[in-house]
Amino acid sequence: MPTLTSPLHGRPIVKGFYEKRTGSVQYVVADPETKKCAIIDPVLDFDPKSGATATTQADELLAHIEREGYELEWILDTHPHADHFSAAGYLKDKTGVPTAIGEKVVEVQKLWKGIYNWPDSFPTDGSQWDKLFADGERFKIGNMDVEVMFMPGHTLASITYVVGDAAFIHDTIFMPDSGTARADFPGGSAKVLWQSIQRIMSLPDDTRLFTGHDYRPGGREAKWESTVAQQRRENTHLVKAKTEAEFVALREGRDRELPMPKLILNALQVNIRGGRLPEPESNGTRYLKIPLNVLGNAPWGDD
Repeated sequence: MPTLTSPLHGRPIVKGFYEKRTGSVQYVVADPETKKCAIIDPVLDFDPKSGATATTQADELLAHIEREGYELEWILDTHPHADHFSAAGYLKDKTGVPTAIGEKVVEVQKLWKGIYNWPDSFPTDGSQWDKLFADGERFKIGNMDVEVMFMPGHTLASITYVVGDAAFIHDTIFMPDSGTARADFPGGSAKVLWQSIQRIMSLPDDTRLFTGHDYRPGGREAKWESTVAQQRRENTHLVKAKTEAEFVALREGRDRELPMPKLILNALQVNIRGGRLPEPESNGTRYLKIPLNVLGNAPWGDD
């Protein structure tokens, strides 16, 4: 199992922003020396009942950056999200700062282009982002090295950003009382997710882990930071499942009981466009396209 190409040094300043509608966590990560920063996994507000969108969450991130005197260098997504719209496109237009995601996003684009039956004119080459990162590739936030780790399983394209002693692990491992992420989306795999989790567990014990969601089990306050040692010791799924076979059985069994995220069919058609809404039609209105009967059975009777 490959690990980091070499140790990363430094302790970035990390600020998490919890978006309670979808349980998503957005991050601003900054180099304390240069005050250069990046945004990771920004959320574009969307109300599925009215179809209204807004930029409240993304504007809050920009306001924080301004207050702290930071300079934004990157707008980063860890993967094409299934439960919220990415605000990467809005932030790119607002700031001119480059956007980036993992290079395997092209596989997700090809998969969902087929599901949506989009025309050949839709590009599946990742050109909606300014940069596509490969596994093991490095770049900088200020003077801090960042290494990209390919972390599939939840999706075909998921990546982790390791910045100094911090790792932004998206939807692989949640807080210890919530276990691990589902692996039953199109292109997902519990076996592959287990392998990705082992890469995270190979990081130094004191590595700070920042997860992409928190669903507040038992109604507790939202949390999003843990460590490798804490996850190894306390994660409810990893404590129960010590082997790949045990984990696959546990994860697949749990996934069979979960309803699909409410926004998956809405969100993917925005997020594989780099966080951009569909182009307006002749009447000036934008429309989302919802394919019927493509993701299995619904839990009839549930809200």
